[in-house]
Amino acid sequence: MRSRSVVAVAKTPNFAGNRARMSTSVKPSFGDIINGSKPVLVDFSAEWCGPCKMMPPILKELKDKMGEAVTILKMDIDRNPAVASAYGIQSVPTLIVFRDGQIKWRQSGVTRADQLKQVLDGVLSS
Repeated sequence: MRSRSVVAVAKTPNFAGNRARMSTSVKPSFGDIINGSKPVLVDFSAEWCGPCKMMPPILKELKDKMGEAVTILKMDIDRNPAVASAYGIQSVPTLIVFRDGQIKWRQSGVTRADQLKQVLDGVLSS
């Protein structure tokens, strides 16, 4: 029985420490992210959308080229209908670039990585 007590006592401080760390990390909201000075490319998409399935490798290529200079988010319109409605998303994929909370560029349809890089380079230089 003593070994069980020791084990229980030894585990309690670790749990308390983990719990304290968990409560201090707060995930930023969509609004927090798009209101930053770093450009944010949001890919509004849906699981049922055929052309949307073409975007992940394009966005990965773009991220590889742009690095940490830009944030890239995927937003499922069916899981986030209020956000999709707020930005008037009527077709997918729709790509929007935000900076400082403002829309800097918007386009519907599949877009090549080099075109997106050009857009983001322009936003970064403005």
